[in-house]
Amino acid sequence: MTPPGPVGDRFRRFRERLAAEGSHQAQPSDERTGTTSGAATTSDPNTASGDGAASSRRGDLTTRRNSEASGRRRRRRGGGGEELRVPEAEFTSYYGRPVLKGPVWKWDIAAYLFTGGLAAGSSLLAAGGQLTGRPALRRAGRVTALAAVSASAVFLVKDLGRPARFHHMLRVAKPTSPMSMGTWILTAYGPAAGVAAIAEAAGVLPRHGLLGLAGRALPPIGHAAGLLAAGTAPALATYTGVLLADTAVPSWHEAYPELPVIFAGSALASGAGVGLLAAPLAQAGPARRMAVAGAALELYGAHRVETRLGLLSEPYRLGRPGRLLRAGRLLTAGGVAGALLGRRSRVVGALSGTALLAASVLTRFGIFYGGVASARDPRYTVVPQRERVEARRTGMDLPSDRAVPPAV
Repeated sequence: MTPPGPVGDRFRRFRERLAAEGSHQAQPSDERTGTTSGAATTSDPNTASGDGAASSRRGDLTTRRNSEASGRRRRRRGGGGEELRVPEAEFTSYYGRPVLKGPVWKWDIAAYLFTGGLAAGSSLLAAGGQLTGRPALRRAGRVTALAAVSASAVFLVKDLGRPARFHHMLRVAKPTSPMSMGTWILTAYGPAAGVAAIAEAAGVLPRHGLLGLAGRALPPIGHAAGLLAAGTAPALATYTGVLLADTAVPSWHEAYPELPVIFAGSALASGAGVGLLAAPLAQAGPARRMAVAGAALELYGAHRVETRLGLLSEPYRLGRPGRLLRAGRLLTAGGVAGALLGRRSRVVGALSGTALLAASVLTRFGIFYGGVASARDPRYTVVPQRERVEARRTGMDLPSDRAVPPAV
């Protein structure tokens, strides 16, 4: 029964319009199939046309749903069909800013890494000369250690901006902070290395009077200070590697097992270079042994850094860092070969020492610039994070549909 009133009139006109549209659509279909429309003309036209249009719409909707379902089944089985997925994001910046804020350190910190290692290696060389009765080796090591640690202080204060900042860091001792521990290591090492170097001046002081008394007291004080500096030297040589690995820079952070090894080997090699340059051939035995030990540690650590880290090893192989590290390896190998084969030649020994010192410089700068390069490229930050997330998901046996965004 049609509702009375204006609403009923509008509904009746809407039904008649639908019936007219259905009759227009049904006629071509009847002509194509060759069937007659006699049944439709003998019955109520409104009812027949409306049922035909509704059936046509229901058929179209069913066909479309079946097609979409089959497409989804093909995509789940890995078959054909277009897969509508959100593409993987390529991170280049975060609202115009880098994904990771790179280190603000400049070349002076790379130089600080070298001079600190040189001071530590020279103190170990001086202790070896002191304990084995080689005065030329001891003297060269002590003087070089004082000069190197003084240069380290200059580079560090230059980076801090004000000397008072170094003093302020001595207000606390925080074992979990490599920077805090490094400040205390420098504070303990610097005076010991300075006293040991000053003690080398005892030989030029007069034998009588107050200066003579000081000349007689300086050697034993210098021996004690030299051993104290040598005892602190391993910490001075390796803490900078821990300091770099403690940052968020990808290629430094992931190389935390290797960086202290590389820096320890580089420190030994640079100290050996000082001995080969300054000591006569008869007293250069400890320097040659230090060169072999330092080169072995440095080459092993550098090889691990360039092969173990996967994607994060790229910054150490490509560009300027790669060139620096390759040159450093060649000079290290050449310096060790010259130290072992040129035992009878003073010139070959001096060239070997120069090569070891240059190799230490190149290695420190290569490691430094490799970390800076990894911080600038967001790929070295985002890709390892995704790999770690996927590894955790795989370890937890999560369903695969959790790992892939759902298809649209």
